[in-house]
Amino acid sequence: MLVIGVAGTELTAQERDWLQHDACAGVILFKRNFASRAQIAELSAAIREAAPRPQLVCVDQEGGRVQRFQDGYTELPSLSGFGTQYLADRETALDAARAHARLMASEVRGSGVDLSFAPVVDVGHGNLAIGDRSFSEDPQIVAALTRAYVEGMHEAGMAATLKHFPGHGSVREDTHFDDAVDHRSLEAIRAHDLVPFVAGIDAGADAVMLAHVVYPQVAPEPAGYSPLWINTILREQMGFRGVVFSDDIGMAAAFSAGGIKSRVDAHLDAGCDVVLVCHPELVAESLAAVEGRALNTIALTGLIGRGPLGWDGALAGASAGRTGDLA
Repeated sequence: MLVIGVAGTELTAQERDWLQHDACAGVILFKRNFASRAQIAELSAAIREAAPRPQLVCVDQEGGRVQRFQDGYTELPSLSGFGTQYLADRETALDAARAHARLMASEVRGSGVDLSFAPVVDVGHGNLAIGDRSFSEDPQIVAALTRAYVEGMHEAGMAATLKHFPGHGSVREDTHFDDAVDHRSLEAIRAHDLVPFVAGIDAGADAVMLAHVVYPQVAPEPAGYSPLWINTILREQMGFRGVVFSDDIGMAAAFSAGGIKSRVDAHLDAGCDVVLVCHPELVAESLAAVEGRALNTIALTGLIGRGPLGWDGALAGASAGRTGDLA
């Protein structure tokens, strides 16, 4: 299945046609798709009306520098502040992370959007893509805050997605622009980067997003299209039973798989349930790439927002409503 990107604040005729395709399971929204809170609700409704089956409407609304919806939404702090707070007052930090998750999820759901791809559970070691998106450089602190964040999202009726498995934080390169290689052993990764993923899975996380990082001591290909990482380690050894997303196949680090069809095939063949195609110019070729492939079209239904919530109803369920309460 594919979750696709669209170009603007309204659907084009071509995009409506894409939503008719059997392999199209949802749409991911970006700043380019945002004009106002009301417009996002209208666009979400239009996406669902244009498709013959349920669609997952999603976004990256993490807070800090990754917050696609801004005007009319709470300015959410970066996750790193909770890690700093944890060192001074553990319980206050856990409560604040839970409140951040509830508020973020409530605002997103109140806009008619099902899912924000959160939380980032990468351990922070100066990666150019992650930075202050990480809770902490201490995997045990990240694990504790991950549990709290997953709980807060679930309290708001939103599924939680752990990213970027098996850990993007310990390499310097930003996989949007460069290849990234982590030369550590599996034992070292288990003792460090996988700790928050174990905690998040134990807390009931519903989905995992893969990293476009190569771990050559474990497998020769990036984790996103590695059967060893997805099927053996994540599913069999770690017991994950939820939905596995690729990261965006338009990122530079995904190019190693080849052209668009090769990238889509590599991820699906390795065990990804869903391939993210965030760039509209890649969507038509990606849809053509899955023609004739057997697809699990119901895999995403469990991620669709739980219960209808308008803005007022959603925010009534969030116990924290101001950035000052969260950090």
